[in-house]
Amino acid sequence: MPIYEFYCLDCHTIFNFLSKTVNTSKRPMCPSCKKRQLQREVSMFAQTGEATESADMDDLPIDESRMASAMEAIAGEAEGINEEDPRQAAQIMRKFSHMTGLEFGGGIEEALGRIEAGEDPEAIETEMGDRLENEEPFVLPSKGTAGEDPREPAKRGAPRHDKTLYDM
Repeated sequence: MPIYEFYCLDCHTIFNFLSKTVNTSKRPMCPSCKKRQLQREVSMFAQTGEATESADMDDLPIDESRMASAMEAIAGEAEGINEEDPRQAAQIMRKFSHMTGLEFGGGIEEALGRIEAGEDPEAIETEMGDRLENEEPFVLPSKGTAGEDPREPAKRGAPRHDKTLYDM
């Protein structure tokens, strides 16, 4: 039985729901405020071994349908790239960022800029390897402060995780 994660903008909380069937379209109402239909989140999966889970990535509110659309659109393009031109791969990564609304961390952003400028990706990896491995690949989108919705997750910090498992 799948467990789905949903986010409430009003409560700034992520809730877990157990479904007796695979259900990709149902969106329950918030069990806390009971005022808002919840937004489906992309659930992270567990991996065994030495890897550790990153709290920062888990806290990114991600629109699952937007992510799926971006992955589908980019998949076809990725198959046709010229492996001799790393700038094409960088362009696909930029397109993915634009389509999902996710921004790259500083190291990835710098590496992409250097690849787009024609530098050798292997030289960039040699020079920046430790930095790229030790920082988050994605960050919450940055926005100006004028006219922003104060309920926006990027301004409120990480959402709270309700540990209760609700029935869907």
